[in-house]
Amino acid sequence: MSRPSPALRVRGLTKRFGAQAAVDGVDFEVEAGGFTCLIGPSGCGKTTLLRMLAGLVPHTSGSIEIDGRDVSDRTPAERGVGMVFQSYALFPNLSVRENVGFGLRLRGAAARRARVEALLATVGLAGFEGRLPRELSGGQQQRVAIARALATDPKILLLDEPLSALDPLIREQLRGELKALQRRLGVTTVMVTHDQAEALAVGDRIAVMRAGRIVQAGAPEDIYHRPADAFVAGFVGAANLIEAEVAEPQVLRLWGAAAVAADAGAHPAGARLTAVIRPEAVRLALDGEASLPATVTGRIFAGAVTRIEAAPAAAPDRVLTADLPAGAAAPLVGAQVRLVLPREHLRLLPSSAGPVA
Repeated sequence: MSRPSPALRVRGLTKRFGAQAAVDGVDFEVEAGGFTCLIGPSGCGKTTLLRMLAGLVPHTSGSIEIDGRDVSDRTPAERGVGMVFQSYALFPNLSVRENVGFGLRLRGAAARRARVEALLATVGLAGFEGRLPRELSGGQQQRVAIARALATDPKILLLDEPLSALDPLIREQLRGELKALQRRLGVTTVMVTHDQAEALAVGDRIAVMRAGRIVQAGAPEDIYHRPADAFVAGFVGAANLIEAEVAEPQVLRLWGAAAVAADAGAHPAGARLTAVIRPEAVRLALDGEASLPATVTGRIFAGAVTRIEAAPAAAPDRVLTADLPAGAAAPLVGAQVRLVLPREHLRLLPSSAGPVA
């Protein structure tokens, strides 16, 4: 059975400002009804990419297809996209009803009114039609902006950091609502965010950008548990990145000293690697268990877990972090501990992947 055409297909998309490539030969696809998050450090090109998809920034080369139609040179209005800006960009002197209905060209006032009321009910703002933006909370303004973007029934919904201006508790609540709304409507969505936790929570797929390129794209679980390189491992969630060398097929030497059991796979003896392990996978050793001696240098209580930071005896200038579950006896700063790095949770990556930045 042939695979259905993606709702959005980008090929070789590039944007240059003089000699500088802000976006450099990007390829990716979004399935119909999918929710893709673009993440990466500041200046990596993610917002420029989103604005090229919207037609707000002209591309230098490459192509953009929506529903199999090349829209690379079409105007924003001709592309069939809706966009929510980071600032929401609501008209301050227009009511909620007028903001949502601004781009509608339905025949007759009654049809426009019905469409606006249906959209406001969808985003949980029924009864707010007559209010001005300044009379709304940040979360309510965000919902108005989403309703306005959906008013023209776009093929693609583009979101540029739509939750970044909100307080943390409201932000967490609304990201759940945003995902639920997207699923209910089935609208194909691409969202830019700098918040990795947000991307992991709402995205069906995540595309990690660095220096204008997508360095890894996949399901959130793949990005988190199977990062392509040390940059992705360090950028998406917390990670221990450890200098390692293969001592023998089942033994890894860390920091040039401590040895731990590991599956080196096809890596030959002497190969220099980066060993990656998430803090939640590191644990305190049981009596007699092979482990790494370390001294606790930091302790952070975070409710569900207590994160400890420890300096390994084999490398006192390095830090290992471990997230201990609630209820576990977390050692105090200065305590001597023994840490286990379970081999099944160690991922080995080429050391040439470069520093996390």
